[in-house]
Amino acid sequence: MKRSYNFSAGPAAIPTEVLEQASKGLLEFTKGVGVQEISHRSPEFIEIRDSVILRLKQLLNVSESYEVFLCPGGATMQFSLIPMNLLLKNKKCDYLETGIWSNKAAEHAKKLGDVHIVASSKSEGYCHIPKEWNIREDTSYLHLTSNNTVYGTQLHDYTVNQNVTLICDMSSDILSRKIDVNQFDMIYAGAQKNLGPSGVVIVIIKKELLERVDASIPDLFQFKKYVEYNSLYNTPPTFSFFMLDLVLKWIEKKGGVEYFDQLNHKKAQLIYDTIDQSEFYVTNVSKEDRSLMNVIFDLENKSLTEKFIVEAEKEDLVNLKGYRSVGGIRASIYNACTYEACEKLVAFMKSFENNNE
Repeated sequence: MKRSYNFSAGPAAIPTEVLEQASKGLLEFTKGVGVQEISHRSPEFIEIRDSVILRLKQLLNVSESYEVFLCPGGATMQFSLIPMNLLLKNKKCDYLETGIWSNKAAEHAKKLGDVHIVASSKSEGYCHIPKEWNIREDTSYLHLTSNNTVYGTQLHDYTVNQNVTLICDMSSDILSRKIDVNQFDMIYAGAQKNLGPSGVVIVIIKKELLERVDASIPDLFQFKKYVEYNSLYNTPPTFSFFMLDLVLKWIEKKGGVEYFDQLNHKKAQLIYDTIDQSEFYVTNVSKEDRSLMNVIFDLENKSLTEKFIVEAEKEDLVNLKGYRSVGGIRASIYNACTYEACEKLVAFMKSFENNNE
């Protein structure tokens, strides 16, 4: 079966070998039934859940001072759950605004607390990551978004010269590069970029931070309940758990985070070099803040952008259209996007330039 080179921003490409394994599991996982047909309380499914948690801990080198759990829904749901669970009595919380998703996170928190924006690049079209942050000393937490899928920027330094509870949304770059989990008090990530299909979020949180959680919060919204019930408080999205397990095993087999860190730098550099060496393609993203996951660019002659997208699809290079409010081209090159796919894209970019100068 022929498959296209998929540059979708999310839900994103899933490794072909994982999809092949999943297709078999859909038909028969155990005892003649598919994985989506078994109880979430069954020994077979408990094994999937345990495998996911174990592999996340191993791949990210998570210490015993953290809990790891899986939560249904998407990262957007965490935008509300985080302030619900982790605001101190003063209700203060700080956010770094670097794009649409960090903005949304702050807007959700405003319904529950006193939100302060420590810095923002909104007035400059989110083309860079602000370097000076005005963090309140008595804030409940500082919230960061590690990678900005819409504008193509990424945090490359998480150093905060202040004692603050640090929370990070890593939905679009989790397991794509090496990080020190110990720098953070909480990390969360929706699965649909680097971990599989949508429907589940991974949460890594310090055990001591869970002591903040107010027991009066309804159970389904309470972090402690997901830890207490080992991610199975209610029926979870079982197929998403299964797919997450398959993707984690694939990452492990490939060589883990270190392997993908090197590969993703190589993939991104190939495309950025092509842009930088051309006057035909342009990008306004600050070089020091460029994303390894989402390469954002446009054509100097914007009237050719739609033609580029249409002709790229004829070459099996799909889902390159930029976010609706930004336009241009967006090549999302998450873990499952191969180096070969990036080579094909670069070859097309050069050919298109030669034919349309």
